[in-house]
Amino acid sequence: MTTPDTPPALSGNQKRRMKSASRLYAVQALYQMEAGDVAVEKVQREFVDYRFGAEIDEGVEMVEGDVTLFGKITSSAVNWQAKIDQMTDRALVAKWPIARIDPTLRALFRAAGAELVDSDTPPKVVISEYVEVASAFFPEGREPRFVNAVLDHMAREARPEAF
Repeated sequence: MTTPDTPPALSGNQKRRMKSASRLYAVQALYQMEAGDVAVEKVQREFVDYRFGAEIDEGVEMVEGDVTLFGKITSSAVNWQAKIDQMTDRALVAKWPIARIDPTLRALFRAAGAELVDSDTPPKVVISEYVEVASAFFPEGREPRFVNAVLDHMAREARPEAF
């Protein structure tokens, strides 16, 4: 039962969409942090206050995100960045260290790495979700397959017991 002050319970599908949106927002936030040399707390506030569920065009709203998941991913990506970047480097071809890859992909690997290192989300879910994020950023390219391969390698290193 809901009262006027409590929102109705979300369905499983709505929760999944919110988590997926949070992962996309986390990649965007990590990209913005690197590009603008902005602190994690400032970017988190901006996204929660101005982007989650914001109207982008008349009648078109962005999906509301899971604020807790977004905060955990972005904070963990910052706290574990050295470890995540090292895992990413080991998963990349020797001639393409993380510093040379596209900054959007770098942000994506950091967000996904944060979940692999500092969450209970099953690795297959993490990989699948971030391949979808890659598809949103690179709809025509080979990047989603590349992301799948790199994340598979990272997941096997971060959580070998899951395979």
